[in-house]
Order: sequence, then C-alpha cells, then structure tokens
Amino acid sequence: MATTVGAGPARSGPPSLRSGWVPHLVLFLSLGAAMVIALGVGSVPVSPTTVVDVVARRLGAPVDVSVFDDRIVWQLRLPRVLGAAATGSGLALCGAVLQSLTRNDLAEPYLLGISGGASVGAVSVLVLGISAGSLGGSALVGLGAFAGALGALALVLGLAAGRSGALPPTRVVLAGVAIGQICSAYTSFLVIVGGDHDAARRVLSWTLGSLAGVRWTGALTLVVLVMATFALVTVYAPTLDAFAFGEAAAGSLGVRVQTTRWTLMVTTALVTAGLVSFTGAIGFVGLVVPHLVRLVCGPLHGRLLPLSALAGAVLLVFADTLARSLVEGQEIPIGIVTAVVGAPVFAFLLRRTGRSA
Repeated sequence: MATTVGAGPARSGPPSLRSGWVPHLVLFLSLGAAMVIALGVGSVPVSPTTVVDVVARRLGAPVDVSVFDDRIVWQLRLPRVLGAAATGSGLALCGAVLQSLTRNDLAEPYLLGISGGASVGAVSVLVLGISAGSLGGSALVGLGAFAGALGALALVLGLAAGRSGALPPTRVVLAGVAIGQICSAYTSFLVIVGGDHDAARRVLSWTLGSLAGVRWTGALTLVVLVMATFALVTVYAPTLDAFAFGEAAAGSLGVRVQTTRWTLMVTTALVTAGLVSFTGAIGFVGLVVPHLVRLVCGPLHGRLLPLSALAGAVLLVFADTLARSLVEGQEIPIGIVTAVVGAPVFAFLLRRTGRSA
C-alpha cells in the first residue's frame, strides 16, 4: 500500500535532527525527568530530591531515607513506572516495524488480531470465573490474554498465508480485521449474556489498559522482553530501510523478503501478546509515536527504532502518571489518556500530510 504519513522513504525533519545524537539525548533526559516526576506523584507526594535519594540508596550510595519513602518509591511506584516505560517502548517499536513491513500508515502492534484475541482470553476468565489451582486472579487473566492472543495470531497467519507461504500485506491486514471483528463479537456477547455489572466494569477496565497490577516480577519481565526485542529488530534496520522502497527493490538488494516478513511479524506479534497480557490493550502508542519520530528525524530505521523506543517510553510514563493522578481517589484507564493525546496528534499528522500532497 502506498504511504501517506511517513512509513515510506520520504525525507522529513530538519537535517540537523536527521543525524547526530541530539534527539537521543533529549529523549533520554526527558525519560529520566518523566520517571522522576512519576515516582513523586500520587496520593502521597514525594519530592524529586527524595526520589533520587531513594533510588541512589538502593543502588548502593550512602544516603539516608525513611522506610516509608523507600516503600512508596521503590516497592510501589518504581515497578509500575518501569513497566510503563517498557510497554511504551515495546509498542512503539512494534508499530514502527509493522508500518515498514506492510507499508501501511495505519499499521499498529494489534494489526494481527492480538488485542481481539487477548480480549477473548481475558474476558473469558473475568466473566466465566475460570480458575486454575493456586494462580491468582490477575495472573490467570494475563495467561488467558496471552493464550487468546496466540490463538488469534495463529488464525490470522493461517488465513493470510498463501500456498507458497508468502504473507501479502493486504491479506494480513484483512485477516487481522476479520479475526478482530469475530473476537469483538464474542467478547460483547459474553459480557451481555454471562456477565453482571461488576464483570462488565472489570472487562471495560482491562480492555482500556492499566498498569496498576505491575509489580517487580512483571516489570522486570517487561524490561527484559523489550530489550531483547530492541536487540533483534535493530539488526534488521537496514533490511527495513529496503522494505520502504517496496518488495521488488528489497529483493533486488538481496533481502529474503518472505523470511524477513515472517520473522518480524511473528516476533512483533509475540512481543505485543506479552505486553498485552500484563497491561491490557493500550492504544495509539504504536500508531502515533513512529509517525512523530519520522516527522522530526526522518525514516532511516537506524535512528527511527531507538528514537521510537525512547519516545514511546516517555509518552506512556507521562500517560500513566496522568491516569492515576487526574481524578482524586480514582484511576482512569490509561487507554483513555493515550487516546485523548494520540487522536488529535494523528489528526494533525493527517492534516499536515494532506496540505503537502
């Protein structure tokens, strides 16, 4: 499909930002500032100085902090903040890769039916009250979401793959839409027929995303998952540059088009399934962030991928901070915040592109 917002080879952004380390430094410092702010914001405010002291003490510095501040910052808030940063990075990375692979500006991490399948698994657990031994409720919901996401992925790939094993982008998109609609119909039916008011509320909360349940084990799992993903996809950065000019051009440059597409699509889908199983479906991050980065720093993936990862982390840390602090005594699903921020930004990108077309 032809690109319109920036998934193709078109140049954008001033030359000074298309090369050099300035954008990386700005986003890295922004991420540090966002994390310090997030660690201090909550029902019990903590000053930035105290936040830094708590982290420094945990890293071995001879700093005195109270047990209360240490518990709030290190035990309660830091896992959630790390989980938000990792999830934002992972979604932005997956979105950038899929937009290039499919040459589709609307491609996002949930392209392969991941969010619909995850919803099927999670909603089945929440509404039907499925239990499994000693597993806690949130852990079982996460496992159900992951299993549902894998099932949806298998169905989409089975529908989209041709007899030769090729994965045409158009068929992938259409198969993802079809499976997503089936999953949506199932979850809606299950909530209406089998759920009570409380179940419907919990389903709505999960489908809009939340980081409230992320603890140290989950946070470290997310960080390791995203770091491994980043290491893998950056190896394919030159290959993704070739994909921006079309399959024929990529093949003429020696790229194994179908092998690469299978590898990266399955990888991004599995990573997205892992993220969704911990946080629910958080929209707009994987769709908007890569476009914003291309707009400022150009389309070359050697820069696009790391900058998208940093920008996605910054966005989701700030979004999660707003989600738990905007309304006193109540947490807003983070998907609402990312939609409120992401939809106007995407509309601006579309408008800007329309003027230059």
